[in-house]
Amino acid sequence: MQNKRSLIFLISFLLIGSTFCQSNTKIGRVKYSGGGDWYSSKTALKNLSTFCNIHLKTNIDTQEEIVDVGSTDIFYYPFLFLTGHGNIIFSEAEALNLREYLIGGGFLHICDNYGLDPYIRREMKKVFPELSFQLVPLNHSVYNKEFKFPQGLIKIHEHDAKPPLGFGLFWDGKLVCFYDYECDLGNGWEDEEVYNDSPEKRRKALEMGANLISYAFRGEN
Repeated sequence: MQNKRSLIFLISFLLIGSTFCQSNTKIGRVKYSGGGDWYSSKTALKNLSTFCNIHLKTNIDTQEEIVDVGSTDIFYYPFLFLTGHGNIIFSEAEALNLREYLIGGGFLHICDNYGLDPYIRREMKKVFPELSFQLVPLNHSVYNKEFKFPQGLIKIHEHDAKPPLGFGLFWDGKLVCFYDYECDLGNGWEDEEVYNDSPEKRRKALEMGANLISYAFRGEN
């Protein structure tokens, strides 16, 4: 099974190639158990893909793909998006699958819509028992790609009057998971009429999302 996963991932990244993103590359939305609303921010990935296609010259399919966290299908996606408000549970097999995906070169963006924090921290400990979320330093590539964020994340939606923070899991020095907390990037990617956020706020949210996409596909450069 591990060899199959490795082969799938190798083929996927060969298809991306040096042109950054070939046609039919898609973003995967992670479906999980536990009762949390994994399906929230329904227009977010469509808008993020469209933004990246315009401003990063990518060719990402704007139709999001839903993928179970325990499925080998996750290895077809260089970028996974996980969001929600409530409980989340990974089985042992699901945690192992996600671990192999991230160690093998995949990237996971976790967006706390609100209330996800205690559950996602608990479940990611199943994925990486030896790792803990760390603040991503402001000089890291994700804040300094095509779009610059010298102060880090901006606040998209207010939750508990806490500052927006970007946490990360690092494997062998490489950021493999980015977790936006008290920020709500995914809501900032939604259609304008969903939350009536200002154009400036939506633009900054999409720019930060584009940086994450660029990092997942291009790496540090």
